[in-house]
Amino acid sequence: MSTEDSPEAKIRCEDALAEIYLLLDSECSPQRDAELRRHIEDCPPCLEEYGIDGQLKQLLARKCGGEHAPAELKSRLRASIRQTVATQGGVTVERTEITVEQRTGE
Repeated sequence: MSTEDSPEAKIRCEDALAEIYLLLDSECSPQRDAELRRHIEDCPPCLEEYGIDGQLKQLLARKCGGEHAPAELKSRLRASIRQTVATQGGVTVERTEITVEQRTGE
């Protein structure tokens, strides 16, 4: 098997970085999880970004005190992230906008 055919060669840094939060949130398939982890472990810049993003996620979890986002917001965020990951393919996404409406008891 040549280096180009190895699982590590299938993932580019752009792909790994675009999917870091899917990896951190355990939202990847087991196969994709393993592929991303192999790449990250062998790529110091991606490993550093993974560590920073993991620490940021932990900090946000601590500071938010266990508050949970509404299901609709989670669904819209996931859809936006998936769309960005699916369409990124080497293209820089300049802006992603999500509108959050706060509703009071009606």
